[in-house]
Amino acid sequence: MRKGEKFVWNEEREKSFEELKQRLVSAPVLTLPSGSGGFQIYSDASKKGLGCVLMQHGKVIAYASRQLKPYKVNYPTHDLELAAVIFALKIRRHYLYGESCDIFTDHKSLKYIFTQRDLNMRQRRWLELLKDYDTNIQYHPGKANVVADALSRKSGMVAGIKVEEEIIRDLERLGIELLDTRLVVPNDVSLREALLTEAHSSPFSVHPGSTKMYHDLKQYFWWSGMKRDVATFVARCLICQQRRHDAIWVIVDRLTNSAHFLPIRKDYSVSRLAEIFQQEIVRLHGTPSAIVSDRDPHFASRFWKGLQKAWGTRLKISTAFHPQTNSQSECTIQTLEDMLRSCALEWTGNWDDYICLVEFAYNNSWHASIKCAPFEMLYGRKCRAPICWDQVGERVIEGPEMIEVTNAKVAVAKE
Repeated sequence: MRKGEKFVWNEEREKSFEELKQRLVSAPVLTLPSGSGGFQIYSDASKKGLGCVLMQHGKVIAYASRQLKPYKVNYPTHDLELAAVIFALKIRRHYLYGESCDIFTDHKSLKYIFTQRDLNMRQRRWLELLKDYDTNIQYHPGKANVVADALSRKSGMVAGIKVEEEIIRDLERLGIELLDTRLVVPNDVSLREALLTEAHSSPFSVHPGSTKMYHDLKQYFWWSGMKRDVATFVARCLICQQRRHDAIWVIVDRLTNSAHFLPIRKDYSVSRLAEIFQQEIVRLHGTPSAIVSDRDPHFASRFWKGLQKAWGTRLKISTAFHPQTNSQSECTIQTLEDMLRSCALEWTGNWDDYICLVEFAYNNSWHASIKCAPFEMLYGRKCRAPICWDQVGERVIEGPEMIEVTNAKVAVAKE
């Protein structure tokens, strides 16, 4: 009603009121598809889930919604909205395959998905699936797309918990404080140390990393500076510092294709990586004239850039979502994965026990791009490989068992 207008209850308003009451007490009835054509999909996505509605000639055929998996929460908005469309097409494939269908979304850029040029691998895969259907994507404002929007944001039922007054009085008497549902740990060094030890070194935790340990602890406890204390405690753990490597640093020479596979840990600092680079690369080959690296935070840091500038090295960062920029290293990594997979199937033990033999096999294998082995390209002569030891008598000197094992490992790595 407008301001100042007199309210009049008439027959039309009475009819609207009765219809509203009827709709509030009766759920909409789902219908079966009638014939072919006229299908419509309303889809939407949020940071909680995906939702869609399948309709035909203005009647609802089916609703569907799904909670997002943890890794999908980090998808950009464009990918989430496209994921909602793909979800609707997959779950209603038996209705939509071979039929024309209009898709309504509140993300306007999806209208141009078929003409968009720069697509990542995930979007290309979904675009291929879209092309299997006869679809027409149309923009539908979010305010009008209320059903799919509600489905995507639907939250689970939260059960209310009634706390007895006696329990509250007991907590107050013991001096225990709660922050929401978490216990506030007092400023007692010995108590916090015992709690951190139990969460890190007990048989039920088995030395987790600082991030995992913090997320496990914060569900039940809280104190000021908790995250910093957890990181310091894990850094002081001798057992964690003695664990083996969990990553490989691949360094490839652009001219000769020779490569170095350096076992490292993901939590190494930039200064530690610089020390390894100086010991393993600069010591053997000198400072490089230029380096093309990926967008790892270590290589984009000020320390790494300042170090390369001091060495007179031009630092180039590869383009995001475009691995062709550093294709030589990417191809080497694929080859390394195949070699390590063969080694893991052939022998037991940790991969860093035979990474040196994998590096030897790679640099001593024939490469089609340079028509020789990287070792021969680098040093101008062929490498004296273990397969020739029996010709110079070293098989007797070193012992037949060691030579046989080494020959077998190198052969498997080359395959």
